[in-house]
Amino acid sequence: MLNAITISSIFVLDQDEALDFYVGKLGFEVHTDQDLGFMRWLTVAVPGQPGRELLLERPGAPAHDEGTAEQVRELVTKGAGGGWIGLTTDDVQATYEDLRAKGVEFTEPPTERPYGTDCGLRDPFGNAIRINQPK
Repeated sequence: MLNAITISSIFVLDQDEALDFYVGKLGFEVHTDQDLGFMRWLTVAVPGQPGRELLLERPGAPAHDEGTAEQVRELVTKGAGGGWIGLTTDDVQATYEDLRAKGVEFTEPPTERPYGTDCGLRDPFGNAIRINQPK
């Protein structure tokens, strides 16, 4: 029986730029940064949750041939790469203000919802991120 999701993946066009955003601005920690030859295996995690990694994956080998990779890069460039991340916080307003001070641009400010208060942003590659303070 399955008991956990350990790695999820989003597409990014530049892994160094992704590191700057996810580590430098959002506060994730690098879990693995390994050159496998055919790809760079780069995962980050929320501090204190190393068993739940996010793979910052460039479209390409081994998952895609070059033609498919180019199509995926075009979709990512348009913000249509399909990536989506949900995060939680104890204080969404303070998190929102802290991230804005770091230059993060939001698509939606903190808003009350039936399930809590959340806000929205996109990473530099168009992947949607929701930050939620549950009720």
